[in-house]
Amino acid sequence: MNIAVLLSGGVDSSVVVHLLCEQGYRPSLFYIKIGKDDADYMDCSAEEDLEIATAVARRYGLSLEVVDLHQEYWDNVAAYAIDKIRRGLTPNPDVMCNKLIKFGCFEKQVGQEFDFTATGHYATTILLDGKTWLGTAVDPIKDQTDFLAQINYLQVSKLMFPLGGLMKHEVRDIALRAGLPSAKRRDSQGICFLGKINYNDFVRRFLGEREGDILELETGKRIGTHRGYWFHTIGQRKGLGLSGGPWFVVRKDIEENVIYVSRGYDTEQQFGNEFRMHDFHFITDDPWRNLKHEIEVTFKIRHTPEFMKGHLFQEAEGYRMVSEKKLQGIAPGQFGVIYDATSQLCIGSGEICL
Repeated sequence: MNIAVLLSGGVDSSVVVHLLCEQGYRPSLFYIKIGKDDADYMDCSAEEDLEIATAVARRYGLSLEVVDLHQEYWDNVAAYAIDKIRRGLTPNPDVMCNKLIKFGCFEKQVGQEFDFTATGHYATTILLDGKTWLGTAVDPIKDQTDFLAQINYLQVSKLMFPLGGLMKHEVRDIALRAGLPSAKRRDSQGICFLGKINYNDFVRRFLGEREGDILELETGKRIGTHRGYWFHTIGQRKGLGLSGGPWFVVRKDIEENVIYVSRGYDTEQQFGNEFRMHDFHFITDDPWRNLKHEIEVTFKIRHTPEFMKGHLFQEAEGYRMVSEKKLQGIAPGQFGVIYDATSQLCIGSGEICL
């Protein structure tokens, strides 16, 4: 079996290489480069990542090829993020990176020559009635199916997730016992293409600044100013520069460049119990195509260990999700990720809309 491994230099993908070699495979290793060394809007030279990836390849006597997808990443993912932010929405670049770059452009350029592509994502694949479904990982804290919820059937049917049945501490233990050079590296945080660059600095580079009012939603009182609605997202608490809080962003007026906030952890304005999704994408199949009534499901609206319970309703222009519990910070532009009632299968996702 010919297997391609996406090797990032982190502990997770390094352990994937180790496990496959232990099972007798000789995978081909690929490092996807999405940053450009001389770009002033990204910090993705990732020299240390590539050094460690090279060391892992050398350790197992495997080939490592660098696949430069910087331009494809900019055209498909970074530009998507800027466009959503400009429109006052909250994008999820990591979701689009998986769909369009790691399992899109890479597949077209390289992956199609292999039987499977293995990654360090915490997820599983499940075969049901002859079809491959995206399954959740054993470790609920590390589960990354919400970041994979826009991939398609051809992609999921070619993917291998060797870490899906392991807890994170078990992966670390394997790396330490094997003496992998990445064993003690910290997990990467934040948006994949920014590296060490501050998020606001990146946004400022493309959208600039424009001062606007911060108003208290309940009273309409002006309590501060901001430098552009595009720096803020629904549910945000930090970075507002307001005293007497906590204050949360609960609404944005894009036309007037006004941010509305509400004070307190339990204020009703922070919460909702339903949201709508458009352009809903089924990964493998629509398991509910013949059902006309509401569907009991679990779901996520952000990357958390918890799966929320609720009911899904099909409507003329998409789907409506009604939660059993109140939801804080429902942000248009993010993805609502839908699972089966047992939280074992990731069915698909749709963009949350107003």
